[in-house]
Amino acid sequence: MTYKYTDYLKTEAQPYMWCPGCGDGIVVRALAEALAELQLPPHQVVIATGIGCWGKADDYFATHAFHGTHGRALAFATGIKIGNPELHVIVLMGDGDAVTIGGNHFIHSARRNIDLTAVVVNNYNYGMTGGQYSATSPLTARTTTSPRGVPEPGFDVCALAETSGANFVARTTAYHVLQIKKYIMQAIQKKGFSLVEVMSPCPTHFGRRNFAGGPLAMMKYLKERAVPKSRFDKMTDQEKIDHIATGIFVDKERPDFLKVYRELNPINQLADQGGGNK
Repeated sequence: MTYKYTDYLKTEAQPYMWCPGCGDGIVVRALAEALAELQLPPHQVVIATGIGCWGKADDYFATHAFHGTHGRALAFATGIKIGNPELHVIVLMGDGDAVTIGGNHFIHSARRNIDLTAVVVNNYNYGMTGGQYSATSPLTARTTTSPRGVPEPGFDVCALAETSGANFVARTTAYHVLQIKKYIMQAIQKKGFSLVEVMSPCPTHFGRRNFAGGPLAMMKYLKERAVPKSRFDKMTDQEKIDHIATGIFVDKERPDFLKVYRELNPINQLADQGGGNK
């Protein structure tokens, strides 16, 4: 059977619930197309989510799905992957779910190098619950909980994944649709913990409070300000403030968690082969 991208989607559940101008629908389509190009049977794919705007994405996929609590998507996904290593487990999280409430799970999932694909849509705030600032909100940005500006610097999600030990780390934006699909495909095919961060507009909250204009203006910003990492690294610190580094930051081979675990516990290898406790 040949799968089309629509085979991975619940078209009857559309239209999407997201605000006009949000990038979440773009990433849904890119992920569905990536699954179709890889020809992964839908019953072998699990979409795991937590809470938030992007956390609602599992509602639109015709695959297995697990919808958990806020910040715990990676913990649940780890259990699913260990329980059935043959499944392709893809974890969809926003910046709040992934590295704010879920920060500790994020660090340790990358450190373990558990074979999961994390797709983090970063819109710099808690869009679902009213526009509060998150751990990625830029310094001085205005949000509902920082009307005079965020008093602390935001996390670099890709740098956090890299220093924690992830095997694959990439960043792109909601404007660069083909790049989203390409990076997701590479992440799924990479053994170990993989991260694809997609920078996305939030016109309803973040854009409005930071005078970023409407959806078109925010997309134009992503188009013009996203630059390859090689170019970004040559910029001054002042120039970097107003630009986004994109590209593949990490692509390495390190044994994933299950491989290391089985090598340390030979009895599990015997059980996997049907030997039980003989």
